[in-house]
This record gives sequence, C-alpha cells and structure tokens, in this order.
Amino acid sequence: MTGTLAFSTYQSLLRIALCVCALVLVFDSGLISKATTELSSSAQNYIATAVGVKVGVAPNDVNVLTTRITELEQELATKEREISVKIGDGGAVSGIDMSTFVLSIILFILLVLIVLNYALDYLRIRNEILEGKTLPV
Repeated sequence: MTGTLAFSTYQSLLRIALCVCALVLVFDSGLISKATTELSSSAQNYIATAVGVKVGVAPNDVNVLTTRITELEQELATKEREISVKIGDGGAVSGIDMSTFVLSIILFILLVLIVLNYALDYLRIRNEILEGKTLPV
C-alpha cells in the first residue's frame, strides 16, 4: 500500500457484519414495528423446539390420553400467560429481550473493532510518512 487507504477484505467483512447486526438489532428490538419483535421471538422459539431428540414408547390408550391432556394443559398455560401479559402491560411486552441485549453487545464490539482498525491504519501510514517511506497523497 503506497499512501492510499485500500480497503482490505477484513475491513469489508467488518463493515458488512456491522450492518447486518445493526439491521437485525433494529428489527429484533421492535423500533420499526412491534410485529418484528413478535416474529423474532416466535422464530427463536420455533428453532429452539425444532432442535432436539425424539424418543418414544409404543402407543397405547393411556399414553395417547396422557399426551393429549399434557398438550391441552400446555396450550391453556400459554393462553393464560398471554392474557396476563396483555392485561398487566396494556398489550406491551415489558423487559429487555435477551436476544436484543446480545445483538447490542455484538454490534458494539464490531464498532470498536472498526474504529480500532482505522486508528491503527492511520498510525501506520503516519509513521511511514514521517519516516519518508511513502509520499502523502
């Protein structure tokens, strides 16, 4: 590099990762629409429940009835939780979402890496100019 700031692959990847994390954070936090927060939460729950190991027992009348009762109890508990959240908060979900918090930390780390990268490039080029290795552009 002779006096110009040519963008390396590392810098390009850092900028792309920063933009992707920022966009995901904006949609996950619900700044644009509350529907994006609900979509993100439901997608995370779906992925969490889809990944797993399934072990079963040969079906009989007792197992089938017990399974159905358990499913109905879970549906009832979910509906009660949704109703209590809507009544208690006036329809808004309170508290900070863990995924939003993690994405914020990742976004901050990427921002620090980009600033550090440009600062170190500036210092390196300044030292080269002062030593007379390259000419300023």
